[in-house]
Amino acid sequence: QVQLVESGGGLVQAGGSLRLSCAAASGRFCNNCAMGWFRQAPGKEREFVAAIRWSSGYTYTADSVKGRFTISRDNTKMYLQMDSLKSEDTAVYYCAAGSGGLRTDDDYDYWGQGTQVTVSS
Repeated sequence: QVQLVESGGGLVQAGGSLRLSCAAASGRFCNNCAMGWFRQAPGKEREFVAAIRWSSGYTYTADSVKGRFTISRDNTKMYLQMDSLKSEDTAVYYCAAGSGGLRTDDDYDYWGQGTQVTVSS
């Protein structure tokens, strides 16, 4: 069982920046895990944002946020740097961990509780 904890959400004006963090309660992630960020806006389905392969550092970012959002990791945490935020980025952001692919909900086995990001226009 992997327990994930997100932090860093909040209220920001359009054009501003936030950085989300995701940590494992155990203090470390599995070596070849796929780690991802997803988001869910009110009344919408959860959507993929970005992912990183823990061992290689390979990343993949959704077209909707490419050029504005950057996923990264250090030894113990995963991050999502969000710049040039827009009102449509308002959502609950979730981090997730899995042992398979990177891009879909089904690839992930463990999910955090989510952190709210609200962008005011």
